[in-house]
Amino acid sequence: MDSYDDKGVGGDAGGRAGGGSEGAAGLDPQTVPQPRNGPDPCAGAGHPATPVPSSVPGPADEGPRADPRVDAGPDTGDGPRSGMAGLSFPYQVVAAVALSVIGMLGCVQLAMVFLHVAPANTLTKQHGEAVDEWIYPEFEQNWKLFAPNPLQQNIAVHVRAEISGADKRRTTPWMSLSGEDGKAIRGNLLPSHVQQNELRRGWDFYLGSHDSRNRPNGLRGRLSEQYIRRIVMLRLSEHDYGGDVLRIQVRSEIRSVAAPAWSGETISTKPSYRVLPWWTVTAADLPKGSAASEEADQ
Repeated sequence: MDSYDDKGVGGDAGGRAGGGSEGAAGLDPQTVPQPRNGPDPCAGAGHPATPVPSSVPGPADEGPRADPRVDAGPDTGDGPRSGMAGLSFPYQVVAAVALSVIGMLGCVQLAMVFLHVAPANTLTKQHGEAVDEWIYPEFEQNWKLFAPNPLQQNIAVHVRAEISGADKRRTTPWMSLSGEDGKAIRGNLLPSHVQQNELRRGWDFYLGSHDSRNRPNGLRGRLSEQYIRRIVMLRLSEHDYGGDVLRIQVRSEIRSVAAPAWSGETISTKPSYRVLPWWTVTAADLPKGSAASEEADQ
């Protein structure tokens, strides 16, 4: 240790430190930028590198940045408006009135449909005619609320006609129109709406608008009769009877659905009939485009 100190190694080191300080021309070594990752240029043999703090700010030393997603200030209301707020005052009034009228009509429609399908109550007894005038014919509902009525009867519609032939008049046997629809539907994957519902709904329409003596209940009864007559004549036009149809007569055959085998209930399946009077065929009953219709128009 004594020989090491006598050689002045410590003095040389001090001279280097002093010379370095003088060569810096009075600059503070704390303010001199130093490389972050590179080797210390002052480090020599036997001198470990001394980290020098740098005063030059880097990316990591920057302060918190403002988030661009944060609103810089309150909305002044100068931006574009959408919806009704973007309309002028007169148009806002018109839009408000239109929406109010649409809402009122929607509420009235829901109320009328509910009263139509609901069971009989005080309102329907007092205002039944007003409800029917609102519902029919555009908004008719073919179901009952809270009281479904499963099918308990099989109803078939039959027709026969009086034909004016070359020699004399004759009457055809009864023909089942419902049976023809059943044959067209049975085995058909895509039966038409006409085959499934035209005759059935037309007959329900007739029964609901006539009394037990086949007297019409106002305008709906007369319309239902015209509808049935046109359906019958349209079906008869598909058959050749060798003459002109002068009169037609319609009846319904009603059979109760038999009780299941496991039930002890006894139900008679004997048919009952409702026979309508003879109707004289007019030009209004003939299908459009047929030869008889063209002759009647002439």
